[in-house]
Amino acid sequence: MLSDIVTDNALRYPDVPAYRLGQRSVTHGALRERAVRLVSAMAKAGVRRQDRIAVLSRNSVEFGELMASTQLSGIIMATVNFRLSPPEVLDVLRRVSPSVVFCADEFALMIAELVQCLPSPPLLVSIGEVGRPDMVDYEGFVAGGDAGEPAFVAQPEDIACLLFTSGTTGASKCCVLGQRELRRVALTMNTELRSGSEDRGLINMPMFHFGAIGIIGGLHARGGTVVLQQQFDAAEAIRLLADEQITVLHLAPVMLRALIEELGDARAAASVRTVVYSAAPMSMTTLERALAVLPGAGFLNLYGQTEAIVSGLPRELHAREHPDAPDRLRSVGFPLPGVRVRIVGDDGRDVAAGEPGEIIIRSELMFRGYWDDYAATLATLRDGWCHTGDIGRFDGRGLLYLVDRKKDVIITGGENVYSPEVEEVVCELEGVAACAVIGVADDRWGEAVCAVVVPRPGAIITLNAVQNHVRQKLAGYKVPRRLVTVDELPVLASGKIDKKRLRTELGSA
Repeated sequence: MLSDIVTDNALRYPDVPAYRLGQRSVTHGALRERAVRLVSAMAKAGVRRQDRIAVLSRNSVEFGELMASTQLSGIIMATVNFRLSPPEVLDVLRRVSPSVVFCADEFALMIAELVQCLPSPPLLVSIGEVGRPDMVDYEGFVAGGDAGEPAFVAQPEDIACLLFTSGTTGASKCCVLGQRELRRVALTMNTELRSGSEDRGLINMPMFHFGAIGIIGGLHARGGTVVLQQQFDAAEAIRLLADEQITVLHLAPVMLRALIEELGDARAAASVRTVVYSAAPMSMTTLERALAVLPGAGFLNLYGQTEAIVSGLPRELHAREHPDAPDRLRSVGFPLPGVRVRIVGDDGRDVAAGEPGEIIIRSELMFRGYWDDYAATLATLRDGWCHTGDIGRFDGRGLLYLVDRKKDVIITGGENVYSPEVEEVVCELEGVAACAVIGVADDRWGEAVCAVVVPRPGAIITLNAVQNHVRQKLAGYKVPRRLVTVDELPVLASGKIDKKRLRTELGSA
């Protein structure tokens, strides 16, 4: 169980930092002690095993302590995206009905108002130094708990956490993940990272997100250290690389691009030996530049979603000198051990190798279903297979290629256009810093291919230039018929481009 990891680390690596953020640090030994006190304090407040708590905070050591407390006890942790609007946060709280809400000071006023709308207002605990008279202070709450052993102990079949999806193609769903499967995720990630107690991983993905939770689990599985940023900042990340001697980086492609553009002296990243990139497609331009700028690091591409991790392209297959490197680097690797992957058509039957279809998976690492949403669970989990909603294909070697999100496929004049393919070609054009391709309503074609481009400083990008470049590489029906230039692309907490928002904003423009 996850509790074994917390306890084993406290015994084997008691003096190794578990979490660091600025001047705040907690060792693995202290992490278990404080987690036990948190469990005791929650028990005194009436919380029991498999009751729910909610956490609303940016990345923090306290967030890590709360995570450890639920791993020990079997209390269910529901994480709340701090970027949500107040009505969306209220919807989350209504759906999970927490007994206690732990929130950072900056969200305290909002939470204090929102919980009055709940049938049974939860206990509120404030994380930070400001404090409020209507809330319990976090440090005081911890101090009120007893040391020793947890008031109750997690069981293998317990639910561990409730995580909300990004909602890239519709309303967010609440994924149920258990103790048993999250422990397997942690051990799998540890194997892929090849990390131990001497490793220090920089985490700037939000801790409410499955990507951060998975990498943290992989680092902690063998006593590693998690160095936190409250949120991603390229200049601060580079400073931390040197100051903390970071060995493991986990970044979305948009973050990796920003970091290598900011990195003036590669020696600042000399300690980095593993770079994990995930959450969104990586342009070959960005990947090739990153491989050149960080030649001493091994790269690992991971593919998955909140519902399940699926595949990985390990460091050995990132070698650029191999003849088939250009094709291989566009893949998301081989299915991870214990993960079965099929590519199926709309009829549910397997398609031929090389043909695109929906990626469906089956493994002991995937989620159990959606919280209090039987219809959505039935639609996604069919005959034991998780239907990801992603379009992919296998090559003859068994490498998996991510083609597009099923709902992001553009159908123009009866032809399917997969947006990542067009995005990669547009990004090759000089002066393009970033690109997202979406379908917009068109009277003649049904949908028209629209390129949303972020120009580099001083560059002027025209539709004619984009069309001429794409036409040299791709079929005519894939050439963008519209061009929109923006200062930046909207990005979700997961690092994915928010195409749903782009479609909403540009669909009727």
